[in-house]
Order: sequence, then structure tokens, then C-alpha cells
Amino acid sequence: MAQRYWLMKSEPAAFSWDDLVKNKEEIWDGVRNHRASNNMRAMKVGEQAFFYHSVTGKEIVGIAEICEAGLTDPTDPEGKWATVKIKPVRKLARPVTLAEVKADKQLEGIELVRLSRLSVAELTKKEFDRIVKLSES
Repeated sequence: MAQRYWLMKSEPAAFSWDDLVKNKEEIWDGVRNHRASNNMRAMKVGEQAFFYHSVTGKEIVGIAEICEAGLTDPTDPEGKWATVKIKPVRKLARPVTLAEVKADKQLEGIELVRLSRLSVAELTKKEFDRIVKLSES
């Protein structure tokens, strides 16, 4: 199966890119949305995800890698919500803002825009590569 790409949102006041770098890896817990949980259930070790600062900043700031998959969220007493563990790969050359994503014709179908409340979204390789390119300009 082909490599898949993801975008994971966190409010920087709760957990930021810098927190992930400091901790070296982290369980992405507390997600209580079926589609987001199913997305994490579909993740495989080695796949990459953008780290997006929501609410404050509204920007993609780094790339993380799935380092453990198929986990059950430890904050869920019923054991029905999925999660993964991620580790930082690298900070983007510069953050890519939500406004930039919305303004880019090549990204008009992206789940970040279409499903704005979704905390864990899937990206195509083309979308992933385009955002990396935007961060380098």
C-alpha cells in the first residue's frame, strides 16, 4: 500500500511543536471525533504528518512521523478511541498559514479547509509536497 500523509492539529497553548521537540515523542491522545480517530487507526509507522497550530497561529509549523501505530487512547476509559505516537522530523523552513493554504489553487480541496473542525486529516502526496514547497518560498 502507498504511503499516506496526514495533518494533525493542536492548540499551541495545550501542546505545541516545541513541546513535541522537547519531549522527543508523544502519544496523540484526547481525540474524540470518529473520522479523526479512524484516520489515526489507518496510520502506519513511518508515515508523515504536518503539525498544525490551531486557534493561535493557524499555521503548519513542522513535520512529524508516526513512530507507533495501532494504539488505544490511554485517556479513554472505554478503550474505543484510537491513537498513535509521533516524533518530530523537522521544523518547516517557515510556517505555512491557513490563509496561504486557502489562497493556493492547488490546495482548494484539502481537508484542512473543507473539514475545518477535523483535528486529524488526510492529505494527498501532491498536497503534502505543495505545502512543503510553500514553506520553502
